[in-house]
Amino acid sequence: MTPQPWSTIPALIDHVAAAFPHNEALVQDDVRLTFTQLRERVHVATRALMARGIGPGDMVSVWAPNVWEWVVAGLAIHCSGATLVPVNTRFKGREAEHILRTSRARLLFTMDEFLGVDYLTMLAKVGPIETLEEIVVLRGAAPEGTTSFERFLDRAGEVDETARAARGAAVADDDTCHVLFTSGTTGTPKGAMLSHGAVCRAYNEFCDAVDLQPGDRYLVVLPFFHSFGLNAGILCCLMRGATIIPRTAFDVDEALTLIRTERITHMPGAPTVFFAILDRPDLAQLGLSSLRVVIIGAAAIPIELVRELRAQLGVAVVTGFGITESSGIVTMARFDDDPEIVATTAGRPLPGISVRVVDDDGIDVARGITGEVLVGGYSIMKGYLSNPEQTATTVDADGWLHTGDIGMLRDDDALVITDRKKDMFVVGGFNAYPAEIENVMTSHPAISQVAVIGVPDERMGEVGMAFVIKRTGDTTTTDEIVAWCRENMANYKVPRSIELVDALPLNASGKVLKYELRDRVAKSIGYST
Repeated sequence: MTPQPWSTIPALIDHVAAAFPHNEALVQDDVRLTFTQLRERVHVATRALMARGIGPGDMVSVWAPNVWEWVVAGLAIHCSGATLVPVNTRFKGREAEHILRTSRARLLFTMDEFLGVDYLTMLAKVGPIETLEEIVVLRGAAPEGTTSFERFLDRAGEVDETARAARGAAVADDDTCHVLFTSGTTGTPKGAMLSHGAVCRAYNEFCDAVDLQPGDRYLVVLPFFHSFGLNAGILCCLMRGATIIPRTAFDVDEALTLIRTERITHMPGAPTVFFAILDRPDLAQLGLSSLRVVIIGAAAIPIELVRELRAQLGVAVVTGFGITESSGIVTMARFDDDPEIVATTAGRPLPGISVRVVDDDGIDVARGITGEVLVGGYSIMKGYLSNPEQTATTVDADGWLHTGDIGMLRDDDALVITDRKKDMFVVGGFNAYPAEIENVMTSHPAISQVAVIGVPDERMGEVGMAFVIKRTGDTTTTDEIVAWCRENMANYKVPRSIELVDALPLNASGKVLKYELRDRVAKSIGYST
């Protein structure tokens, strides 16, 4: 493990600015900041937060795409001693409201509009949130009742640098750095409380696994609201003195141009991204020689893809397995691992993180035998925010995190994930939870009952399919229900198809037998469950 002279995010920011003062820290369009300049902007924003009374114990949210202002605001929240609560940019107003109310956020950083999504209008429709004292617009027009980012920063002069430095120095390893909301089979998003010390240690190990070095340049298209974009993106670049190059959306042609012009060394993405690159007939002429490591996640990886990436681009390929409740990371393949390990396993546990595989009685099973994957070690969350009951069902009395994933350990300690104990399915890299989708859909006046499952999709990996029992006499069409869903939930959660049924298959206790629904779909479209 690379030596780690910092264990909190404020200390990390000071360290990297001292170690690499003139290196580029962040590049986005015409904005280019050195680590010294980034630290200065973060500290100004920190003093502006402190001027508003934001400090330890407070929650502050960011609801915005990957703009450079997100980085400054997010890091400033950490340096003020407060806790960062990111909000998924795909969420609709009612979903964002739940996060803001549950966290009792005092301040929100957001945008006026992005790619046709009007964050402020969606938020206004849900009504006032009592704890929310101020809405700061990071970029774009700041309508009445909100504050522009520039005007927000104007109050930094009310707090001197000595007070700011003392506040950052007071942040401790065990303090909560951010609360990442994740849904589960209960259907209600829960906020996993992660600590500075655990996140700093885990992603220092991540940096080693992906061979991130000072001066490397990291293309980050994964959203900052996600554990990967935030921790393995922003924080990892700080940890190694690497340049973060964020994009608000992914475009293959733009990515190829950036690899060449910005000399990108590290690039994450889904398998489809890299298949698209390999399919380019002019691949040899694209000038991609700077690319050294690609990080693939959110889907099964064909071994041929790993081999082709190594053969045609000369890059190392890295994969892993993580869960938000374990600081977003558990196992990883390493940059110098054999292609077979990368393509067929989730890698080995990171140092200090333990993995067990147990049967239904909680007894460890032998290597090569499947069971539920349990995780232990320093990376485990402090608990779910204001939800001790769900915490107790997820983390047992001995400190083991029950992931709900089914897998097995090989003799070489590599973990193979074989199934999901939970109903969750993955849509284009985003976790979709049927219980959460069902809870929203049952509020539709036409729907009496609904069951949602994931079904295979060539482009997205999986998509949702809903089986709906309508209320007697209702004439609402399935297209109208889908349109309503698009208005009330993030697009990756919206069922791509709806089948109207008279009844759902139930067991003796009244629980829907979703395996029967999956089998029904499998027989109708000819795939294997």
